[in-house]
Amino acid sequence: MSQNPEPPKIEFPCEDYPIKVVGHNEDDFRGFVIETVQIHAPDLDITKVTVAESRTGKYLSVRLAITATGEEQLQRLHEELKASGRVQTVL
Repeated sequence: MSQNPEPPKIEFPCEDYPIKVVGHNEDDFRGFVIETVQIHAPDLDITKVTVAESRTGKYLSVRLAITATGEEQLQRLHEELKASGRVQTVL
């Protein structure tokens, strides 16, 4: 008998919670992502933010880590990023 284990629960606060935001390659995309994230996670260390261009150059991915304080914070952040119309994916 094989039981499916539950996925591990995140314990909050969760330091260095990784987030990857993908959107169109525009000059101010990195700044837009940082400003939006700082609304929900003011302690964001912008020195650790990395940006990578897609192979074709059409998209940018912005990787960062926040101190996640709870599911509600993460949900609000995800919703605000997606509502901008500039973000393709939030992982």
